[in-house]
Amino acid sequence: MPKLTFVDEPLGGDNATDYDRQHASLYLRLLDAEAQRANWRDVVKVVFGIDPGSDFARARRVYDNHLARAHVIAAGAHKNLLRKGAPPR
Repeated sequence: MPKLTFVDEPLGGDNATDYDRQHASLYLRLLDAEAQRANWRDVVKVVFGIDPGSDFARARRVYDNHLARAHVIAAGAHKNLLRKGAPPR
């Protein structure tokens, strides 16, 4: 499986972006890990390949930003997650 590339800070907004569509499974992994109360350090190491011991600030920033975006998508922006190019209803 090819490694998924990611940005440190995904774009915000109310609508799902192409980045969100490409990273939907990543968002689900983060939400699932949060629900299981997994240690964020372990999650960021496994999901993003960032070692918090080597780059704590970036690891925390990437984790927090993507988890926050996952919550936005889960709260409603997911409505257009799969409808790329579909006209609004």
